[in-house]
Amino acid sequence: MITARYHREIPQRYRLEAVECPTCKRAYMPVRRICPICKGTSLRPTTIGREGTLKTFTIVHVGADTFSHETPYAVGIVELEKGVQLTMQVDRAPGSDLAIGQKVHVVFRRIRTDGKAGIICYGYKAVPSSGPSPTS
Repeated sequence: MITARYHREIPQRYRLEAVECPTCKRAYMPVRRICPICKGTSLRPTTIGREGTLKTFTIVHVGADTFSHETPYAVGIVELEKGVQLTMQVDRAPGSDLAIGQKVHVVFRRIRTDGKAGIICYGYKAVPSSGPSPTS
């Protein structure tokens, strides 16, 4: 991720901020200025809850250089309230099974260190609800 873009998105990342269209009641994340459904422009900020459902996932066995030391790891699409779907890494205990439809909660964790500057990039990860608490 480009460092400048990462810093612009920090408020959204910390608070799971989205926008909601008052006309069609759809929520969008990342934030946009125009509703793609009804073309409304009066979108309002809203916060999305951290509980969700794992819609699909895959296990990555050969990762990009940045993540190669973490393989195998799971990446999935998590549906949160208001229909917002986010792609994120899914933390899991070694040997544990993931299942489509499984309940998860979203946590904010270190994702990687960016380049020679050593900027630490944080982002979302999903943790199965039967796993550790969100504060761990």
